[in-house]
Amino acid sequence: MDKETIITKVNAFLVDEFEIEEAVLSEDALLKKDLGIDSLDIVDVIVLIDKEFGIKVKTEELGRLKTLGDLYSFIEGRLAA
Repeated sequence: MDKETIITKVNAFLVDEFEIEEAVLSEDALLKKDLGIDSLDIVDVIVLIDKEFGIKVKTEELGRLKTLGDLYSFIEGRLAA
């Protein structure tokens, strides 16, 4: 799966599930500060990543990610592994 497809899928679930404005979704957007994704939301993100990409993720793995670009790269790396 290419990075553009990953970005499209991630952005779609952030808009649909978290009601985040698509205009703020950029690779340098901070997950907590800019997107308002808190520790409780991380659990939802983990479930969505598993559902969309078939990737099992630990909470602490996602907790280390700071930006939306980090999240895209994390998923891309796990899919390539």
